[in-house]
Amino acid sequence: MIRFATIGTNFVTTWFLEAAGQCEELQYAAVYSRTAEKTRQFAEQYGAAKQYTDLNALAADQDIDAVYIASPNALHCEQAKLMLGSGKHVLCEKPVASNLPELRQMLQTAAAHGVVLLEAMRSAFDPGLAAIRDNLPKLGRIRNVCFQYCQYSSRYDKFKAGIVENAFNPLYSNGALMDIGVYCVHPLVQLFGRPRKLQAEAVILDNGVDGAGTILAGYDGMLAELVYSKIANSRLPSQIQGENGCMIIREIASPDEVTILYNDQTEEKIVARARQSNMIYEVREWLRLIRAGADATPYNGNSLLALEVMDQARQQMGIRFPADRESA
Repeated sequence: MIRFATIGTNFVTTWFLEAAGQCEELQYAAVYSRTAEKTRQFAEQYGAAKQYTDLNALAADQDIDAVYIASPNALHCEQAKLMLGSGKHVLCEKPVASNLPELRQMLQTAAAHGVVLLEAMRSAFDPGLAAIRDNLPKLGRIRNVCFQYCQYSSRYDKFKAGIVENAFNPLYSNGALMDIGVYCVHPLVQLFGRPRKLQAEAVILDNGVDGAGTILAGYDGMLAELVYSKIANSRLPSQIQGENGCMIIREIASPDEVTILYNDQTEEKIVARARQSNMIYEVREWLRLIRAGADATPYNGNSLLALEVMDQARQQMGIRFPADRESA
């Protein structure tokens, strides 16, 4: 039995607990929040035996084997290093760190203590993405990729009313790229590797955070366009265009419907399932890595490359976080 704790009490933690509840080998043992009342309420609601408002006390608890971190992005690095350094496995919400140097520090700590660090990038573990990868040869030579994720945020209404929550606060290493643009960047590097060239532009809001952005990535013989937004909706699917046909992906963050439209007008469904939360796949893989003592390097390599791309994009967009100065 793997006894785990959670850091963070938001709706994403709730989704994680729903997924973790499907794994008999996982036992919810402790919750951390900065305030005692929120910690108590969350523990009672979801059945955590222990409650913490002190991170050092949580790290020192030898009964806790693993920790799921869903705090603001800017806190991921220090919190993860504290838990990893105490011999606890960590599953850290996307983006796993504010920048590339932070992730390197986290991975060094994990390696030094022989524990698993994994980014909770749910689409990376989704069998739908594996099906996309396995079926790419059917498209022939790939020429164009367009991944997009545009979702109007309810928090944007509050932002326009003068209430700046974490999702729109650059102090917490947040914004459109870090929140949902990452869902476009990750599959790009996972499927096609490091771009040869990068161009990036963003819509910058009044407080310096990005509300939307576009990244154009150049590969040998192929172009990729990543379009994301927290201030406007889009119902267009993502696409991978090859010389033999086009692959249509209904939602890049949760590839539950993927179709190939061939040049001869025939169609092939390669993924077709009911819409569902796909967090279960990251939880199962984290658990497998812990129990098998397996190497998470392939996954972490994609996380490193994704942050490398996002760091380059932010530099071009003029987006700089306090964490960038601290890790320089």
